[in-house]
Amino acid sequence: MQNNDIFQCGSRTFSSRLLVGTGKYKDLQETKLAIEASGAEIITVAIRRTNIGQNKNEPNLMSVLPMGKYTYLPNTAGCYSAQEAVRTCQLARELLDGHNLVKLEVLGDEKTLFPDIPQTLEAAEILIKDGFEVMAYTNDDPITAKKLADMGCVAVMPLAAPIGSGLGVRNPYNIKIILEQATVPILIDAGVGCASDSAYAMELGCDAILMNTAIAAAKNPIQMAKAMKLAVEAGRLSYLSGRIPRKLYASASTTMDGIFF
Repeated sequence: MQNNDIFQCGSRTFSSRLLVGTGKYKDLQETKLAIEASGAEIITVAIRRTNIGQNKNEPNLMSVLPMGKYTYLPNTAGCYSAQEAVRTCQLARELLDGHNLVKLEVLGDEKTLFPDIPQTLEAAEILIKDGFEVMAYTNDDPITAKKLADMGCVAVMPLAAPIGSGLGVRNPYNIKIILEQATVPILIDAGVGCASDSAYAMELGCDAILMNTAIAAAKNPIQMAKAMKLAVEAGRLSYLSGRIPRKLYASASTTMDGIFF
């Protein structure tokens, strides 16, 4: 990617536009190798499920993915109320010595894992007032996305499809509306399954993509991580380059000018 194409998120800047999760791998070594292959600089950590020091006698993620190399993005996966999510973020800040960049995720039910929007809005308001930089997971509703941005979230993260489904971007038209009105970075969060899904999301104009299952549950997570890295870069370059208009009929690649017969 071009060195001047910087991804700005809150008070931080990054070169990579691929964010990856750290769950669902078979072991910490596979986690390490896949994330290295992805080129990601931001890695998400489910505080309720991952040991980053709170359990002293268990393997620690930081032993293979040091904070000096990666920006940790604690998330509130598994939380079903604003209160749970706020407490989880506060725990993460304590464990990570004041780190304030978090991914807010408040779920509505265990079957669909769709977000609970009223609880998400409530938690976002509390966390922002408490000094957190909040990246908020939400549905693909443009109204909710605008509310989250207007209240001060540093990024809005609409789902492409249900978490872990691999269905790809199911509603590109809503995503386009969200992008048109955006005042903060818009990241696709959840639902991508393969490299073409990632490239397509970036070609829509999304600022970045967050994924976990698409890489960790692949037959070869390390190769898939590399594929996703390249797809995000290709999609971003394609978006910046500007695609040709769609036309119903053919248009010759060469003109008839200068033909002598």
